[in-house]
Amino acid sequence: MCITFIDLSIFTIKIELQTSYTTMSANKYDFGLVGLGVMGRNFILNVADNGFTAYGLDLSEDQVNALKEEGGNTEKVDATTSKEAFIANLSTPRKIMLLVPAGKPVDAVIESLLPHLDEGDLIIDGGNSYYIDTDRREAYLNEKGIHFLGVGVSGGAKGARKGPSIMPGGSEPSYKYIKPIFDAVSAKAHDGKPCVAYLGPKSAGNYVKMVHNGIEYGMMQLTSEIYDLLRKSAKFTNDELHEIFAKWNEGRLQSFLVQITSEIFKQNDELTDGRLVDFILDKAKQKGTGKWTSQNAMDLGIPVPTIDIAVSMREISALKDERVKADELYGRPEVEAIEKAKLIELAEQSLYFAFIISYSQGLHQLSDASKEYGYNLDLGLISQIWRAGCIIRAGLLEDITQAFNADKDLPNLLLAPTFVDRVQAAVPAVREVVAFAAKNGIPVPGLSNSLTYFDAYTSSKLPLNLIQAQRDHFGSHTYERIDREGIFHTEWGA
Repeated sequence: MCITFIDLSIFTIKIELQTSYTTMSANKYDFGLVGLGVMGRNFILNVADNGFTAYGLDLSEDQVNALKEEGGNTEKVDATTSKEAFIANLSTPRKIMLLVPAGKPVDAVIESLLPHLDEGDLIIDGGNSYYIDTDRREAYLNEKGIHFLGVGVSGGAKGARKGPSIMPGGSEPSYKYIKPIFDAVSAKAHDGKPCVAYLGPKSAGNYVKMVHNGIEYGMMQLTSEIYDLLRKSAKFTNDELHEIFAKWNEGRLQSFLVQITSEIFKQNDELTDGRLVDFILDKAKQKGTGKWTSQNAMDLGIPVPTIDIAVSMREISALKDERVKADELYGRPEVEAIEKAKLIELAEQSLYFAFIISYSQGLHQLSDASKEYGYNLDLGLISQIWRAGCIIRAGLLEDITQAFNADKDLPNLLLAPTFVDRVQAAVPAVREVVAFAAKNGIPVPGLSNSLTYFDAYTSSKLPLNLIQAQRDHFGSHTYERIDREGIFHTEWGA
């Protein structure tokens, strides 16, 4: 065993580098996890499947028993309701992951564990915590000699069991404690590379996961709009919709979201003779990560209108009673007939275009946040670990990874040479679809906002000169000129 001492100024940590990652002593577990809900149980079983011993903690006896049963009552995985027993059964330095709801529950669990921990132990927050909370917790725990990582985990319950995409942030020396386990349990892309990598200091991991979820909001909204367009304008049946999305998933739109969308249309309803999708209320809920992405983008001054409108549409969807009344008051235009094959082609091009725009906006935000918060993010690496395991995994990410690897300073995906021709080829179809939808009263705000963003971003001249003139007129806010340097003010109408 080789022991390395690294001075972190706040405290000295002892990192154990072992040729075989075994426990330090008999009957001690390699990995601990707090929170044995569906996600927690699946993740801890994943750890046990990959050659590590794992021990869980939950206040619920039912959750503890469920883990033991699902784990086959083997020596590789066990659990308890006692935090004292939990701590005592972990090898040191302890590696403890929290999969509990974000916010106050995370702080409560940390405080309950602290009296029982030793200097040099590691706590990992694997929930969707707000990045500012992560920075606060890291500073607090570092003062007490405890390592802390904020880690984004994407893939849902199935991903947690079979291999998620994992986004760790915090001190790099702290990450070395858990790297062998994360490498083993993460999803593997087609080239065998694990979909996990150290992303940067402080809250880099939670921030990247937040923006990942913002992109996810955008892609889900766009997919729902294309579905709405297809069913309302050409009366496609659920079987036809299944076939359309399944075929798209075999082409350039290959992605987790397109795949599960095709599967949704085939799901029968257990309570009726119809398909389940037709009986689900059109009110979408949210847990806050999309809203955080949108709010923070505004703070940074980065435009993400596709993500913004995706958040707003979930809020509009919640106004169900008001929407029903408004529909009765205003009605809808009669939808024009459109040839099915033509609509499928237009819809495919539109969704492809808008997926690119959603990625572009999110990655643009990550690029700016990296500079603002000192994360030093590698966008090519982030795109690489999103290729498998996570909700926004898609074939497109191969090309996105290559684009950012070719130009580390690429500010926006729309400026990547490999995407210019693709986007240009799809734009006419998007214009036709947005115009058709607007004329026929079919709301496609995600798609139309994506198109407007593209038109604005690719315009060398915008009418904002008038806005600056207005601001100077009523508020003496000054303006710049196109023909000379300096800051100017005019006494308008004088």
